[in-house]
Amino acid sequence: MTSTPPGAKLDLAGTLLGIRRMAPLSLFVVVFGLAFGVAALARGLSGLEAMLMSALVFAGASQFAALELWGPDIPLLPLIATTFAINARHLLMGAAIQPWLAHLPASQRYGCVVLMSDSNWAMAAADRQKGETNVGMLVGGGIALWLTWLLGTLLGVVFGSGIEEPERFGLDVIMGCFLLAMLVGGRRDPTMLVPWGAAALAALAAMAWLPPHSHVIVGALAGGMAGLLLPSPPAKESPA
Repeated sequence: MTSTPPGAKLDLAGTLLGIRRMAPLSLFVVVFGLAFGVAALARGLSGLEAMLMSALVFAGASQFAALELWGPDIPLLPLIATTFAINARHLLMGAAIQPWLAHLPASQRYGCVVLMSDSNWAMAAADRQKGETNVGMLVGGGIALWLTWLLGTLLGVVFGSGIEEPERFGLDVIMGCFLLAMLVGGRRDPTMLVPWGAAALAALAAMAWLPPHSHVIVGALAGGMAGLLLPSPPAKESPA
């Protein structure tokens, strides 16, 4: 007897498909990686240190935030609090896909989440809503994003120049637009407007009145709590 549900799997074919599906979006990540490489050098990191940070941390927003606090005397506690606030959404993202991954072997389960980021999580979550059982999108998409993030960082380190302010060209909204498209293209249920609205209003209020980056946690918690109040969808009947 196996504890893995029928059809639930992580295999090479699914992983390669995830790489191919994520490849077009990953090209935009090169620009942000390049900007990070340039900014890291400007803040006093060596090229090797910048590459190691991108390879081991693999969290663009947190890495840029860390650079803002970088210097001869690094404020460790504010640095930890800031990066935790930015990445706290991963707690909820992981919880959302836990039922999908729960019965996979531990090595595959952790392999899925170690490369989890917003984009490959969103695509995998959309796949799950459509009934997809292969979780290779998480790993394959994560590999594609990680490699292009490293490539961009390397370009910034090597050439020492690039687009330091991607927002001037609207590049900073690419990820947001992609995630919004994945969200709107998911389950067609008007009740989902309740957690969406709660998260948006709470995040906007936090941005106005609370410390920087706290809106990430506040919005996520507000949306999650609102979602808990929604009635559970009726279970699908198994075919006879």
